Amino acid sequence: MSIFSKLTEKPWLAQPEGQDPALQLTADEAWPERTALKFLLATISVLFSLFVITLLGRSQLPDFQVLAGEPWLPLSDRSGLWLSTGLLCGSSLMMQLAQWFSRQHLAKAVLGALTAAVALILLFLFAQYRVWLQLANAGFGFTDTAASNYFYLLTALHGVHLLGGVIAVLPVFLQLDKQSGQTLPRTLTLCCWYWHYLLLLWLLLFWLLTSPAQTLNTLAALCGFGEATL
Repeated sequence: MSIFSKLTEKPWLAQPEGQDPALQLTADEAWPERTALKFLLATISVLFSLFVITLLGRSQLPDFQVLAGEPWLPLSDRSGLWLSTGLLCGSSLMMQLAQWFSRQHLAKAVLGALTAAVALILLFLFAQYRVWLQLANAGFGFTDTAASNYFYLLTALHGVHLLGGVIAVLPVFLQLDKQSGQTLPRTLTLCCWYWHYLLLLWLLLFWLLTSPAQTLNTLAALCGFGEATL
């Protein structure tokens, strides 16, 4: 219900039978799983926001060294991260297709798209592991620098949430032939939202963790740390 409709209600007047607004369920009340997902995404957003703020604050200390920007830094070559991004985009697209196929009642197509979405997530995590090895071999281990510490921490936390999504979607495979009507499309709609959210979160992390020092300084200044370098 829009704000305008809410403001123009006249509850003192008699309402047609079955149309009393006080007795009508909102979309979220009729779909509690959606409400639960909104709370989950809000919690994840707060968690990552706190980590990002601490990263920006830490970047203002003299010993902080970014991982990209100079040719000799390990993330100046972002090919591994671009590969990861492509895999995650592909997984998000496959999940969207699975949701669309479910609305068309194409069970085999749903199964194929879901399988591809999960497989691409696992490939993404393996590609991320390769990037970790690249960092470690370049002398940027988990405890070697503050920037590498945040890189491992944020990407690992993102990976854990991706694995959580994979685990959550596994029951759909087991019950694919049992779900009918609106049950399967609604379930996959929630999965799509979660997949797309984690894709957007990854794009933000990708940009932040590979940004040069000047960008981090500007962001830190906007958050109240230090002075912007424009």
